[in-house]
Amino acid sequence: MPESLPEYEELAAQVLPAAVRDFVAGGSGSETTLQLNRAALDSVTLVPRVLSGVEAADTSSRLMGGVAAMPVVVAPMAYQRLLHPEGELLLATTAAEAQIPYVISTLSSYPLEKIAGAAPSWFQLYWLRDRAMIESLVDRAEAAGCGALMVTVDVPVMGRRLRDVRNSFALPPDVVAANLVDAPSEAHVGVPGLSAVAAHTASAFEPAVSWRDLEWLKQRTGLPLLVKGILDPRDALRAVEIGADGIVVSNHGGRQLDGAVASINALPPIVDAVGKECSVLLDSGIRSGTDVLRALALGASAVLVGRPLLWALAVDACSPALELLRRELADAMLLAGCANLAAAARLTTGRA
Repeated sequence: MPESLPEYEELAAQVLPAAVRDFVAGGSGSETTLQLNRAALDSVTLVPRVLSGVEAADTSSRLMGGVAAMPVVVAPMAYQRLLHPEGELLLATTAAEAQIPYVISTLSSYPLEKIAGAAPSWFQLYWLRDRAMIESLVDRAEAAGCGALMVTVDVPVMGRRLRDVRNSFALPPDVVAANLVDAPSEAHVGVPGLSAVAAHTASAFEPAVSWRDLEWLKQRTGLPLLVKGILDPRDALRAVEIGADGIVVSNHGGRQLDGAVASINALPPIVDAVGKECSVLLDSGIRSGTDVLRALALGASAVLVGRPLLWALAVDACSPALELLRRELADAMLLAGCANLAAAARLTTGRA
């Protein structure tokens, strides 16, 4: 059994087709930002407190009005049936057992109702060209009992992911964007030198989405609203102005603008700008409980974890992976002298 989350990628590589591994692992362009996320997290140093009298660390957290066993959210990730036949259903139910939120992707390979029926969930929305479809998805998420709405705003178009281009990557016929249409689409038609998934998103996503659209959405739904893909404090302030309940500091795991700032480097200025106004979460590059503690010490309310859980899904090991992450966080907090997350937020940080 793996003793660290990165080891799940090694196991998944033994069972997945190479093109699927690349689809999950890859970033955009030369993958500069993909690599920068990891390097930037590794450079954050923590200053532990000693003789704190802490016997056990309490990792529990409040997120969007609910209680979670740790400040971790399963990130929205598309087409999880590529990795396991039960895909989103398995990962969502495992997240529920671990008592953390699971975010359903617009591009999930099971309908959102089926996933939300299996486990308490949030819903992630990509902005589509079809406004009626957006309204339908929001209504469906509300009716299904989703606890929050997370709008991803950093994908006006899909970043150029060269691994997918080189592989002429396309979805197999049995993996569909089940929330949009339960049938093959452009994403299933392989074309040499092109990504079929990118072609599908180009036809489905609205590239000209603006703050006016988010203002409309805030008025349209009563769900707590999180805006995912913020890297500039000015955008964070604008999100708060329109009534966002949370912000996810994210560069999409290095899959959008190559050369974008590492999310962990963008976090402190955004916390300084809006941290008293709304929850600030971090996404992109989290690989350990120590990484979670680094993010908390820099002001994050919680983190989103993505790729490591997909690798664990591929080898039917979601539960051990989440328990490993919780245990790592508890150990890191204890070693740093933190009895709870409030103490973690007061840790001093530096750069290696």
